[in-house]
Amino acid sequence: MKLFSSTITALEKGLDYSVQKQKAISQNIANADTPNYKAKDVTFKSFFENEMNANFMANKTNSKHFDFKYGQTSSNSIIEKSDTSYSHNGNNVDLDTEMAQLAENQIYNQALVDRINGQFNTLKSVIRGGK
Repeated sequence: MKLFSSTITALEKGLDYSVQKQKAISQNIANADTPNYKAKDVTFKSFFENEMNANFMANKTNSKHFDFKYGQTSSNSIIEKSDTSYSHNGNNVDLDTEMAQLAENQIYNQALVDRINGQFNTLKSVIRGGK
């Protein structure tokens, strides 16, 4: 029996993505002056595919049925941006871009938190009998 709806599970995965993105942006900002440091980014597509592949299981009704696997799983959705260089020391962190991405990620994270709070408030209302 599933305790929570698939909506809460999807929101949880969105929050996981947001946290990973926050870590990558924080590392980039912290290493803005580090020689030869290459900025990192988290791509939603690869993160989404990793999450879908990791948790998607088929229900086999017969032992002769094939295992269901969707694509190839990769263990990492963090990519390194190595095709650019903004600094004379080989560093490619653009602080303006990183700060804009940080603000965007914070808005995204807060929207997900607000939505998941709404889901839990709905559950709380149902448990209390609509009061």
